Amino acid sequence: MGKSTIFSALTASPAEAANYPFCTINPNIGIVAMSDSRLDALTEIFHPRRTIPANVEFVDIAGLVKGASKGEGLGNQFLSHIRETSVIAQVVRCFDDPDIIHVANKIDPASDMEIIAIELVLADLETLAKRKERAERSLKAQAKPEQKLAEITLSALHKIEPALENGKAARSVSLAGDEKNAVYDCHFITMKPQLYVCNVDEEGMRSFSSGAANAYIQTVVKRAEEEGAEAVVICGKFESELAGIDDPEERQAFLEELGLQESGLSALTRAAYRLLGLRTFFTAGADECRAWTIRAGDTAPKAAGVIHSDFEKGFIKAEVYSYEDIARYRTESKIKEAGKCRVEGKEYVVRDGDVIFFKFNA
Repeated sequence: MGKSTIFSALTASPAEAANYPFCTINPNIGIVAMSDSRLDALTEIFHPRRTIPANVEFVDIAGLVKGASKGEGLGNQFLSHIRETSVIAQVVRCFDDPDIIHVANKIDPASDMEIIAIELVLADLETLAKRKERAERSLKAQAKPEQKLAEITLSALHKIEPALENGKAARSVSLAGDEKNAVYDCHFITMKPQLYVCNVDEEGMRSFSSGAANAYIQTVVKRAEEEGAEAVVICGKFESELAGIDDPEERQAFLEELGLQESGLSALTRAAYRLLGLRTFFTAGADECRAWTIRAGDTAPKAAGVIHSDFEKGFIKAEVYSYEDIARYRTESKIKEAGKCRVEGKEYVVRDGDVIFFKFNA
């Protein structure tokens, strides 16, 4: 409840938000600029002509009700759209307000989360049954490679099936690398990382920021911890108002009214970024300061390729220093004097917060 309001504040994109269920029918898509204090600091140091943040794409999808896996509500549309995402952010209503309708006519976060969990598991069981049938047919094929792949697929499915039957997510099952690859085409919904978003009112936000989370928030956080997931707390109404303030000082004063250091939407964006296994490196100079997105474990040539494919093909070396060092020494010349600038080769694994200058053959 309130996800479209949060989406609109998050993306500065209009998404219909109304006081009735299933307001969202077609998905709303918005590109969100990552708030990053490190990029702000680099901009302050280099005074570039332009600053470009990293981005995350968010999709506002129709809500889910009991029976969605069988087509209830907008279930079939919801399930087809959610398969295309990389992380699921489930917005859970954590406030009382008799004037705002809840689809179940009661405020019960535990029940809301359990209904969605069950529906996603049921949808995955249906997917698993179809994939299992195909794999069993492939076992009868004469081609050895096809048989081998079928064996690996069935091995993975036999591990996932009992977990789903017991109401557990597919992501809770430990699979070997070849097993993960074999069932990738299943696009199991419960294999996706999960993030819980507690949508509270202003009173709930004030309580949370002072260290006294209400019972609804505690319920969501407890479930998130049990699943090894993350939970963030957001006041949709407050974030919507904050999004309309352009002046930085006024925004900060508005945050301080609720005892907050940062926007809840900033915390949400970063959490989604982490769950996607993404990292940030920077390029910095008088022309441009920019945040670039890579996956954890990417090497220097791979990072160079994010900027331009020619950089990866002709990679020679990377001159690297950390954000912490530029924040401390303030100039590249002082970083070099302190011996903090390194030359790295093709095997170097880029670290989050690296500032890099690539050298390559054109």
